[in-house]
Amino acid sequence: MVQHLNHAEGVRLLLTPNRSLSWRGNVRIWLCVVAVTLIIATAMALAGAWVVVPFAGLELLALAIGVYLTSQSCQRQEVLTINNSDIRLEKGRRRKLSEWTLPVRYARLRMNPPEHPFAPPKLVLIHRDVHVSLGSFLNVEDTEALVRFLESRGLTIERKQPEPDPGLWF
Repeated sequence: MVQHLNHAEGVRLLLTPNRSLSWRGNVRIWLCVVAVTLIIATAMALAGAWVVVPFAGLELLALAIGVYLTSQSCQRQEVLTINNSDIRLEKGRRRKLSEWTLPVRYARLRMNPPEHPFAPPKLVLIHRDVHVSLGSFLNVEDTEALVRFLESRGLTIERKQPEPDPGLWF
């Protein structure tokens, strides 16, 4: 998701992955699954199939770990600030973990071809020996919108051609 934020010195974009549910929504769904699983496991245990209960617990634990890891991954964000002289990219989750500042005049955006037809191209900000990935979690439409916006701001776009396909799928 690409959001334009107000900024006094230039343009600021907030890049985040698409999130269908908040943390509370994920927990509520997980609790519904827990309730249904407990009802079924209890019925099976009362019918004599008590071996189902530990496996139901393992299933719920695996689901909880998956929901937690996915929710943590969806909290990533990148803030791209563009002013007359610099491009600043900040990455993190709840706080800034890393930051890069590149000169607008000499920086360029490389678009590496997608791995398959439904994937977005990989974006990399480049200045001399500095290569920083940009918006790796964006979908195809958001990536295209970001590229169009950066191109309209005068950033040089390098479109790398895909490697020739030998036609073999194995």
